[in-house]
This record gives sequence, C-alpha cells and structure tokens, in this order.
Amino acid sequence: MSSVFAVTFPFFALVLVGYLAARRGVLSITAIPGLNAFVLYFALPCMLFRFGAGAPLSQLLDPRPAAVYLGAGAVMVALAIWYARRGGWGWNDAAFGALVTAFPNTGFMGVPLIVALLSQAAAGPVVQVMAIDMVITSSVCIALSRLDGAGAHGAAMALRQALRGMAVNPLPWAVLLGGLASATGLRLPGPVDQTLALLGNAAPPVALFTIGAVLARSQMGHDTAVAWPAYLPLAIAKLVLHPALVLAGAWLAGAAGATLPPVARAAIVLVAALPSASNVAVLSERFGAHNGRIARIIMVSTLLAFLSFSVAVALVTG
Repeated sequence: MSSVFAVTFPFFALVLVGYLAARRGVLSITAIPGLNAFVLYFALPCMLFRFGAGAPLSQLLDPRPAAVYLGAGAVMVALAIWYARRGGWGWNDAAFGALVTAFPNTGFMGVPLIVALLSQAAAGPVVQVMAIDMVITSSVCIALSRLDGAGAHGAAMALRQALRGMAVNPLPWAVLLGGLASATGLRLPGPVDQTLALLGNAAPPVALFTIGAVLARSQMGHDTAVAWPAYLPLAIAKLVLHPALVLAGAWLAGAAGATLPPVARAAIVLVAALPSASNVAVLSERFGAHNGRIARIIMVSTLLAFLSFSVAVALVTG
C-alpha cells in the first residue's frame, strides 16, 4: 500500500494546494477560468493526442472495455436517477446528480494518474472510456435534464445542444486525431512533437491545481447547509459502486468469452474509482440545476478518493 500512496499522494496533494491557494486568496477566483482554459484548450489536448498517437489502434478500438464501461455507466445513471427521484428531486436535478455520480474526473486527474500506476499500456483504454463519458454519458444526462415540463421534444433539443457542445470540445477531437496518427503511423517533426510534449507535460500539475481551485470556488459560492442524504450516498456510490459495477461487468464479459486484457480491466476499474468530474458543476450551473448538491458530491468524492482510490489500486493490482 505504501508504494501506491507514493504514486497517488502527489496527485491529491496538488489538488489540496490549489484548494488552499484559492481559499487563502493567493490565487484570485477570477484567475480560475484562465487556468481552466489553458488546461482544456492547450495542455490536455496535447497530452491526449500524444497518448492516443502512442497507443496501438487495437487498444483504442477494442469494443470489450468500451462495452463493459458503458454498461456500468448506464446502470449508475439509472440508479442515481432512481435515488434522486425517490427523494423528490426534479428531472433537472436528478439528471445532473446522475451525471456527477457516473462521470469520473478522467481528463484532469485520471489519465496521468492511471498511466503512472499501470504503465503506458493503460493509456488506450483510459482515453477510450473518457471519450464515452464526454460524448455519451454527458449527452444522455443533459437530455434527461430537460424532461421537467418539456417532454420528449425538450429532451431531443437538449440532446442536440449537448452534441453540438461536444463538437466544439477539443478533447474528443484530440483523442480522434491521436487515433488517426496511430492508425497511419504519423510522426510529427521533432520540434513540433517537443512543443506538444511540453504542453502535454504541463497538463497534470496545472489540471490538478485547477481542480482544487474549482472546488474552493464552488464551496465559497454556495450555501453549505445541504443535508447529507442529498450528496453523501451519491459520492460513496461514485467511489465504491461504480468500480464494483465495472469489475462485475468485466467478469461477466470474461464468462461470456470476451475476456478483457488485464491492463485494460485494471484501467477501466480505476477510471470508475476516480472522484466525480469537477466540470459537472459548470454544466449544472449552466442548466440551472441545484449546484450546491453537485459541488458537495464533487468535494466529498475528491476528499474520500485519497483513501478509496488507493485501496482500489491495491485491490486491482495486488
């Protein structure tokens, strides 16, 4: 376990540094959008492109991890919506509660962390399932959020809006271009590749620092009086139930004769064990959901993940 903590501790420590910097006023709240823009439009796309270009195409297109992960995500969304609707939440709040429960922080945290833990061979499956969450999980949940008084027409319109939003998101395009580079054997000129490497290497520390700052901003911007049943069960489900469902799906796939490669299985289980994605708070605010609940789920899942994710690593790789 100590060797696992040696890898995971710096990642979570950088989140804490970003949180404290924002809380103490060392980092201005107005600077956070600039950090987000740097990570989203420059550093992270370069990192994802290089991971995609360096991964064998067979990993990026392997349907087994994608099917297992997508099935587990569908169950997570359904269970989270059932829990939220049972608690009297409207469709808007329930859909974003489901999204924050099923959408891990793969881009800002998971890709560099899981590659550091499992080796470069994990990059393909991680990038593949991250694309599933960005394109499918988020689009479906946004469409479901429009069912409050809007009916199927509103949901269809929301789905189209979500897909348009994905079209201008640079991360899926970076994954796609990286896959094309892998398929064609494209090798960029040395100076260009080094430039992309410099930007890509900046992604993990800046992204982790930004997560902490975003969490601090969310906490400062919302009333803290949110009852624990509105966030704690969903945060725990994210960290415990989600990876358990992925692991069960991998076992079922193996029983059906579609055994996942060991690295791919470990990678997608650890993706599911990550805390909730911080960008869901931005989406929920844009669509008028109860952002206080979403912020609590992200905050609590990130805090608890320091221990729970390390335990998941030990169990999966032990």
